[in-house]
Amino acid sequence: MKPDKVLSMIGLATKAGKTASGEFCTEREVKTGRAALVIVAGDASDNTKKKFQNMCDFYEVPICFYKDKDTLGHAMGKEFRAALAILDEGFAKGILKQLNM
Repeated sequence: MKPDKVLSMIGLATKAGKTASGEFCTEREVKTGRAALVIVAGDASDNTKKKFQNMCDFYEVPICFYKDKDTLGHAMGKEFRAALAILDEGFAKGILKQLNM
């Protein structure tokens, strides 16, 4: 199994203090304009996915659906997470680059 660069970058961003996780914090960061990228777990509820898709479209923030809640939470060193925001433009670009390969 090859190491997952996206999850590694999420971990680095978390250590650098450049992430916000959980639905409430992610929503707050998007609405205040600090979020550079939103990542929602692939196994999140349809309602959660739709809510963040619509919010990110409105605030023009890139969004991606990736892996599952447990994997995202583990990458951040926390419990499961349905949504997280990357607050740093550099990390966001790096993650999007990996996702679009």
